[in-house]
Amino acid sequence: MPKTFNCQIADRLEEAARILAEQGANRFRAEAYHRAAETLQTHSEPASEIFSKEGLDGLEKLPGIGMSIARSIRDILLHGRLAMLERLRGASDPWHLLSSVPGIGAVLAAKIHDDLGIETLEELEMAAHDGRLETLAGVGAKRLTGIRDSLAQRLGRVRPPAHNGVEKHEPSVTELLDVDAEYRREAAAGGLKKIAPRRFNPSGEAWLPILHTTRGEHHYTVLFSNTAHAHEQEKTRDWVVIYCDGHEHDW
Repeated sequence: MPKTFNCQIADRLEEAARILAEQGANRFRAEAYHRAAETLQTHSEPASEIFSKEGLDGLEKLPGIGMSIARSIRDILLHGRLAMLERLRGASDPWHLLSSVPGIGAVLAAKIHDDLGIETLEELEMAAHDGRLETLAGVGAKRLTGIRDSLAQRLGRVRPPAHNGVEKHEPSVTELLDVDAEYRREAAAGGLKKIAPRRFNPSGEAWLPILHTTRGEHHYTVLFSNTAHAHEQEKTRDWVVIYCDGHEHDW
């Protein structure tokens, strides 16, 4: 676990609160991140010690910190990064994520992303078992075994317990389609805040519409796909990526 102090975590939560407010997200959600940052700034016990002893339950016991933000704190502690914040900045970088796996350097991470279209650790785990990863030069049997073992440990410790094979309160297909429709409608009307993604955007243009919306307990962040594959297929105004904060997967 990277050494991370409460003030460092608080800074990232405070930045998330500020960007959420600027992008028109639900004000209660932005305020929740602000309150969580204040809690960590004044709390004497390091969050890393709380998480080591009590896990997510221990983080949730802190004033003003619910499950979603507890998971954000956990991700910073385990991985040294907060994917949600990177999305808000327009700075999501799959190469950095892939290269954080032992046995995968920057060059191999780029090949995995560009040749196989892999952007998440879950997709990497599937490729490590279905034969795609071993087709790349430099991935021998020993390295493949090490990658599989590392992913099994890493993903196993961050996934929530299963509830009869289905995550509790998982969004329904109907709900996801409704979120997708809202995003397409608002993007077409030109009513959404636009961010300047760092990837595939040499001019620094703010072109990517971003939507923050809620459905009950679910908080969604929605954008058009800004992947290499989407650009190649000219689908950057078509394919939609939906993130449900507080859950372990994206839809």
